[in-house]
Amino acid sequence: MAHDLEIGEDGQAKMFYVGDVPWHGLGTKLEAPPTSEEAIKAAGLDWTVMTAPLFMDGPDGAKIAVPRRAVIRSTDRRLLGTVGEEWHPLQNLEAFKFFDPIVKAGEAFYHTAGSLKEGSRVWVLAKLNRDPMVILPGDEVEKFILISNSHDGSLALRIGFTPIRVVCQNTLTQAHDDGRSMLVKIRHTAKVADNLEAMREVVNAANARFEATAEQYRLLAQRDIDEEDLAKYVKLVFTPPKGGSGGSTPPPAPTNGGNGAPPADGGPAPTEAASEEASCKRILPKVQELFAKGRGTEIPGVRGTWWGAYNAVTEYLTHQRGKTADARLDNLWFGDSVNINRRALDIATRLSDQN
Repeated sequence: MAHDLEIGEDGQAKMFYVGDVPWHGLGTKLEAPPTSEEAIKAAGLDWTVMTAPLFMDGPDGAKIAVPRRAVIRSTDRRLLGTVGEEWHPLQNLEAFKFFDPIVKAGEAFYHTAGSLKEGSRVWVLAKLNRDPMVILPGDEVEKFILISNSHDGSLALRIGFTPIRVVCQNTLTQAHDDGRSMLVKIRHTAKVADNLEAMREVVNAANARFEATAEQYRLLAQRDIDEEDLAKYVKLVFTPPKGGSGGSTPPPAPTNGGNGAPPADGGPAPTEAASEEASCKRILPKVQELFAKGRGTEIPGVRGTWWGAYNAVTEYLTHQRGKTADARLDNLWFGDSVNINRRALDIATRLSDQN
């Protein structure tokens, strides 16, 4: 089975983690939090990328430049992707430098880092040295900051807060995920790296945002949900919002040859709406099972609540959606699981308020 996680010449996954084995079970364990130099080597990210012009053969055999550039890894000349002429790389070292002021101030430590899709996608995860959020007795959520980036131009740089539920290691989302601008200041203000108080101010502000989200989680834990509402919830979460004018009418069904004839088998042509409904029907039993018997449901106050429903969805996204652990990791850091996760919290908040 193909894997997204990059594997080094030694056969080891190019990533590390500190502490307990993470949910994906991938990477090399470090016994103590690393320095930035140790972290970048342990993650197999001690390389740079460069861009090179691209050409095509002309009709007379001459080379003609095309308005794209190749992204090439320095160590092995691997082609990571092609990008537009205005694209500029964010080197791996720069990603670690983003966290350096926080780490050197003792406000966080490097927790996980690695690469996916043969090095075209990289991430660094730092854990804040702050008390976890206690949602219910025995149910805690740890506080992380994530930076993720692509070297193939397919995805924009992402910097944000990432809550992770301890009991099941579900990756959650923030109630108000708008802290990017505050975090970016760390990279662009040179004095911050040398100013302990400024650094603590940034982290304290991040901590306050986490605590505001914790209050939202606690409200979900106070509100009950029944099976009928759970089915409605899953359908809303896993049915993407319609684009364009906002209408919900699916596009016309395809016909044979475009001549208006019915499908050859005599049955109705599949529609986008039908496909989405079938997908929800496949997902619903899995979420229902996690709602009843998932990780953490044994904690008093979880089962039968909107907090339990939201975590059934996040457990599905974290532990089940995708064929391999590294595919799930890629989806959580870079793919549409990010948007589904955010939509799940928004919808749970809205529907629980109506109860």
